[in-house]
Amino acid sequence: MKFSNLLRTFLVFLTCFCLFSFVPIANASTEQAVFAGGCFWCLEHDIEGLAGVLSVDSGYTGGLTEHPTYRNHKGHKEAVNVTYDSSKISFQELLKNYWINIDPFDSNGQFCDRGDSYQPVIYFLNDSQKVEATKSLEKVASKLSVDIDKIGVVVKPSNRFWLAEDYHQDFAKKNSIKYNFYRSACKRDNRLKEVWGLNAMEKFW
Repeated sequence: MKFSNLLRTFLVFLTCFCLFSFVPIANASTEQAVFAGGCFWCLEHDIEGLAGVLSVDSGYTGGLTEHPTYRNHKGHKEAVNVTYDSSKISFQELLKNYWINIDPFDSNGQFCDRGDSYQPVIYFLNDSQKVEATKSLEKVASKLSVDIDKIGVVVKPSNRFWLAEDYHQDFAKKNSIKYNFYRSACKRDNRLKEVWGLNAMEKFW
């Protein structure tokens, strides 16, 4: 083979190698989880900073209303859809963080937000999540030394998740003053300390 042909073959190989090297490969460990726990601003804020969490979207789920909005999401819960890398954080870890950021005894809302829209729910997307969610509910009841029927959180199968309006996404980051005032006025953190105490992750898990 002439040197020019050899060089041409090498350059073709090199071009193909470079092209395929930059083709994004789907991450097989990317999974999703859906939680409702009162105001979606707060739940989004409390979960999105966890290592392994790729994104958290606020929205509505659990109801039958098509194209729900903040003004009209009757039957739906305010919820978050969590996209995470399961090689870095497990569903069990997400559950732990979910529990210590809600009031597990309140089935009629969360903190100053009252009504069906704010009911705490763990929505499972598959059988494995259903098992883990149920186990976590039982463990919380045991750790808090109460009968399981005293826990206000329910475990339900997921249905369609509708994204909330753009201004609700990353609300805590984009509107920190308003968010912090709202969170403080709702006495969310006071109630969390009352239920879980300090260092809840270490104490309860």
